[in-house]
Amino acid sequence: MSGTIVVGVDGSPSAGSALGWAADDASRRGLPLRIVLVREPWAAEHPPTAAGDRQTLTERCTYVLDTAADQVRRLIPELEVSTALVTGAVIERLKIESETADSVVVGSRGLGGFAGLVLGSVGLGLAGHARSPVVVVRVPGPGGHAEIVVGFDGSPFAESALEYALEQARARRTLVRAVYARRTPMLAPQLTGYGPLLTGTPADEEAEIRLRLAPWREKYVDVEMIESIVPGHPVPALARASERAALVVVGSRGLGGFAAAALGSVSHGVLHRARCPVAVVGAPRITT
Repeated sequence: MSGTIVVGVDGSPSAGSALGWAADDASRRGLPLRIVLVREPWAAEHPPTAAGDRQTLTERCTYVLDTAADQVRRLIPELEVSTALVTGAVIERLKIESETADSVVVGSRGLGGFAGLVLGSVGLGLAGHARSPVVVVRVPGPGGHAEIVVGFDGSPFAESALEYALEQARARRTLVRAVYARRTPMLAPQLTGYGPLLTGTPADEEAEIRLRLAPWREKYVDVEMIESIVPGHPVPALARASERAALVVVGSRGLGGFAAAALGSVSHGVLHRARCPVAVVGAPRITT
């Protein structure tokens, strides 16, 4: 993975958390940071404000961008930082940014009106549709927790999520915890083909998970990886794991047994329930 880390800002506290996370990630991984503010074309240049406030929307947007860039440059002087004020629909413009980005980082809530970075709109609109991983910073990452948690079911999306998790762990010099949630079909007397990894018994599942993780252990020999095979639904399993994590990574889609095929199930649930930032990763890009 390479490129620029893009962070969407709008002056809100949530966007400030996203900015801090993105700047730290860019510094750890040696990547440039691009700070983007999307101005929606229907927003008035002279919004109704308190009497005496003559600041136009363009001036306010520029101020937010300049303040964000100055903040990062003061904290991390060596980091390459650029800014962009673009006009359009927020989700569509950030999707375009994602085409060449390493990742796109957004806050979970925003001010609305000219940026609208609200979980359920921008965060969920990007996750699963962007060309790069999308990181939603719901709360500041807990300083005392370091491990990277990734949901894994063996699908192509889960493989991409695992690669991103391993890159994050390598940069942070921490471990990866790969979580597979074993779900038993209702009214079924035994595990019989509920998901692609359910081959008959829990022992079979554990063996299959370890087999699929083995090539990644060989590729990332410098990163410790442990597997957690737990019973129950994957959303609460990952939510519990997030309590001790710096980041939870999920695929935007998956296979039965872990991700129920589409954003809006596990990815959607984790975005709402995780206690730390969440990265949603799509399938690998196809290059020609």
